[in-house]
Amino acid sequence: MTTVDIGTLQDYVHGAAVQVRRGDRVLVVVRIDQDVYVLDDRCSHEDFSLAEGEVDVTTCEIECARHGAMFQLKDGQPASFPATRPVTHYDVVVEGGRLQVVVS
Repeated sequence: MTTVDIGTLQDYVHGAAVQVRRGDRVLVVVRIDQDVYVLDDRCSHEDFSLAEGEVDVTTCEIECARHGAMFQLKDGQPASFPATRPVTHYDVVVEGGRLQVVVS
C-alpha cells in the first residue's frame, strides 16, 4: 500500500473543497464533519478543477463549477449530467493523527 500524507483533520474546514498537490497528483480534498473524501481534481466531463466547485454537505457531493455536473464524494460516481464517467476516488486512512491517501 502506497500512501501520501495530506495533513491532519484540523487542516480542512467542514464543507470546503481544497486542492492538494502531491508529486504528480492533483487531488481535491473535502471534509464533512469527521469524514475526509479525496478525488482526482479533474471533472471527467471536461478537464476542469473540482476544487473550484461547491460542496453539498447534505448529499455528500461536489459540483463542477464549469457545467454543473455533480459527483459523489464517497466513490467519485457522477450524480448528474453532463458527466457520465466517474472521477477517481481515493481511500483515506488515519495513521498517528495524520491523513494518508491510499494511492496504490
